[in-house]
Amino acid sequence: MRIAVTVAVMASTLAFSTVNHAADVVTGDNWQPIEGLAQRSVQSHMFDGINLTEHQRQQMRDLMSQARHDQPPLNVSEMETMHRLVTAQNFDENAVRAQAEKMAQEQVARQVEMAKVRNQMYNLLTPEQQAVLNQKHLQRMTQLREISQMQKSSPSTVLSSSSTRHYQ
Repeated sequence: MRIAVTVAVMASTLAFSTVNHAADVVTGDNWQPIEGLAQRSVQSHMFDGINLTEHQRQQMRDLMSQARHDQPPLNVSEMETMHRLVTAQNFDENAVRAQAEKMAQEQVARQVEMAKVRNQMYNLLTPEQQAVLNQKHLQRMTQLREISQMQKSSPSTVLSSSSTRHYQ
């Protein structure tokens, strides 16, 4: 249980930083399409592969800049609290659960704000660009379903690789 909570918290933190990094890739001053394996690391960004005009890129940079400005800073003290709970001599499941829920609520608020910004960005696109974006989304969903099916069909692989690690 401890491992699951820790993994969930760390995954949400990683997801948040990946979203910010992905937004920087598209909206940065030296924006260029990313090819090959490097593209996989920012695949979560919804505008990958969409050809944007300079005006659209500027509008998206402005939206992201405003979003970063409005967004509260990452709550490091909450992460410290979780770390203390995880590394305590005696595990307090109720305290960890309460802390994880608090951190999850903060993550939900950040995700809602990012969804709002993405919606504004989406509405800057032409109908043709929106169609390309929707097609790419369908392709990504197909890939994720295939990966999900592969993971479901080979649970022994997942178990054998995780059983070699020893967590305290």
